[in-house]
Amino acid sequence: MKNELSVDANKLSKEEKGLLERIKSETREHNLNNVTRTMAYFDVYQQHPEIHWAFLGHMVSRNGGWNMTDLKGDLLTRLLTKKERNAYFTFLERGNWLIFQDAYPQFLLYSESLKRNKPLFYLLPYLNISTFMETIWNYFWRKQDIYILTMALVINEQNYLEKRVIQNPIYQKEVLNTLEFKLQDYLSFNHILFPYRKKSLAGQTLHQFQSLHERILLGKRLYAVLFQKKELLEQFVKWARGHHHTGSRKDYWPHIFNNVNEGIPGFPYQLRLNSCKLRWGAKKIYSPDLTSAWKNVHHQEAEKGDWFRDWQVANYLSELSETQINGEIEYEYCKTLERLELAALAKKVITIFD
Repeated sequence: MKNELSVDANKLSKEEKGLLERIKSETREHNLNNVTRTMAYFDVYQQHPEIHWAFLGHMVSRNGGWNMTDLKGDLLTRLLTKKERNAYFTFLERGNWLIFQDAYPQFLLYSESLKRNKPLFYLLPYLNISTFMETIWNYFWRKQDIYILTMALVINEQNYLEKRVIQNPIYQKEVLNTLEFKLQDYLSFNHILFPYRKKSLAGQTLHQFQSLHERILLGKRLYAVLFQKKELLEQFVKWARGHHHTGSRKDYWPHIFNNVNEGIPGFPYQLRLNSCKLRWGAKKIYSPDLTSAWKNVHHQEAEKGDWFRDWQVANYLSELSETQINGEIEYEYCKTLERLELAALAKKVITIFD
């Protein structure tokens, strides 16, 4: 990637170099898999509740884990080939890994700045983090504008992914131009679910994953769903605190999903759902834990380069025009599950879409 971050480590003191190494080491420690990343985000939010993005990142990362385990669950194993499922997992895992290794060091440096009572954000370029975020963090240090910081992190992470994942020719060929947009509104990958209370869901749906603009707007809407009502935010946080992330959809709907496979191998799929309730006598849908579904991945180093080109992106920092974002998603999600079941029953995806 072009637009390299120009840094010279020789200019740093021994203490600064030591701090950067500790940050890199701690980031690697928590970047093992989707479960460790997701919980690390929540730990940041509990320690620094002013970093709203950490909770947003936690909840979205839960969805990433559920999408990963779906690839080994009851439904998608019948709809996608093993090669397709492996390609999809690699795509999801790379994006999840990349965002964490970019975002988490920023939070560690912020935490260290608080301890020392002085901003250390001039060190961000040495962690290959965009100059855009260096400016924003310095602004946040002075103004404590939580909304601006959150939106900047949304903008940053989606731009960071754009060239490294979305425009990556391998993922374009093996994933984006084959599965996601052939099955665009059919699979549950485009639903972002935020559980709360007992069995309740809020969220949003994304329809144009390849559009950077649409992904940023989705981030803004998801933030609004989580944070625009204080009493609802408290419910989301309470649910997250009470439900350890396993990657299984059993985490939020144990009445429908199980991390133990209740089905009989080799038997044809039987319809199990009716209006998001199990039919009488039906087995629960298999949704495995992430650590039993997928092994940890050893990633190649993140591609260097600064995505930031001009301040036009700052337009996204403004508030949403809608006064209230409707987070209702249960009905739409239930319909998606029913369509998936019908496709699994038919077993022939191609005939459904041709």
